[in-house]
Amino acid sequence: MTRGQAAARRLVFLLLSRVHRGQLIVHEDGREFRFGPGGDDEPSAVVHVVSPRAWPLLVRGSSGLGRAYADGHWDSPDLTSLIRIAAVNTAELDAVRRWATPVRVPFQRLRSRRVTERQGRTDISRHYDLGTALFERMLDPTMMYSSAYFADPGMTLEEASIAKLELTCDKLELGPADHVLEIGSGWGTFAVHAATTRGCRVTTTTISADQLEHARARVRAAGVEHLVTVVGQDYRVLAGSYDKLVSLEMIEAVGWRDFDTFFRTCSDRLKPEGLMLLQAITMDDRAYAVEKASRSFIRTFVFPNGCLPSLTVIQRCLAAVTDLSVVGLQDLTPHYVETLRHWRANFEAALGELEALGYDDPFQRIWRLYLAYCEAGFAERRISVAQCVLAKPGWRAALPESVAVVRLAATA
Repeated sequence: MTRGQAAARRLVFLLLSRVHRGQLIVHEDGREFRFGPGGDDEPSAVVHVVSPRAWPLLVRGSSGLGRAYADGHWDSPDLTSLIRIAAVNTAELDAVRRWATPVRVPFQRLRSRRVTERQGRTDISRHYDLGTALFERMLDPTMMYSSAYFADPGMTLEEASIAKLELTCDKLELGPADHVLEIGSGWGTFAVHAATTRGCRVTTTTISADQLEHARARVRAAGVEHLVTVVGQDYRVLAGSYDKLVSLEMIEAVGWRDFDTFFRTCSDRLKPEGLMLLQAITMDDRAYAVEKASRSFIRTFVFPNGCLPSLTVIQRCLAAVTDLSVVGLQDLTPHYVETLRHWRANFEAALGELEALGYDDPFQRIWRLYLAYCEAGFAERRISVAQCVLAKPGWRAALPESVAVVRLAATA
């Protein structure tokens, strides 16, 4: 072990000595080190340090953690529990980081570029154009890549994905007279479902080349080409006026500098009596200012330039640049924990196939950590997911009683 590695190890152990919830057991060179008090209701995890090259990387935060794991410098039999321990022990660190936020803001602005149309296509391609074969093996046959809705115990992932689609259509009160704009097509699942079950017209857009091709093929296979139009346009250049608008976990790719632009565009595309459903992964309000432009594991290795909004940020944007009001909000966070468990199980079951398809070991390790990282984040509510129903001033209907929503006062 070099001097630099030894110094980094001492620093990591100093940080681990502050673990006050759960227990982390570190194995290195035949020795065992325990951190944290443990407890029946607290997460517990084991880490095996394979190489001392892990230590300098681990002091770099979550991005260093990811790089060290991808390179095989450390391992754990339960990544989700490991990340949960990190999540429940970050309160003190969060407080320090919030205190330093005024100092960090100028550097955030310098480091973070606006997500231009060209940059947006590049960023989306780096995640969604990794090959449809990857997502076919990880997701269920619907190819929904957003939180499912486990409305009944014992539902399969596919059944829960369909239940989420039904929930979305019900909240939007879709019918044959509606023309719906979807921002973020995915693989065309919502558009086809809405057209086939509600008879509405759908214009849906994606800037992923793979998704565009797959969505158009799905529309043809379903025989709804007369109802569904799939375009490859950036949300900022969309035109037209629509009765309803839906966006399922697309806002996370917008970038924090352009949240206003996104919501203004959505409002401009809706008719005066229009209704919108936004499904968004959100960050804790108290962590937003710190995390929005951080060099995190997710932003570095999984979603380049991505940013999770907070509910407060969404409300501020709506009030500042739109005439939309929040008329309903439903938390789906527990459903995302279950969704990710299914995705992770599917991914692990397909590792042999994925390797044969060219997804090498470092890639597999990054995605294994990514799925566990998200599952732990939702389980400990470091991140959440919600469906927000937003209405234009001319909307006068009442949301169906069959959809469980928490009613909120109109946005000021």
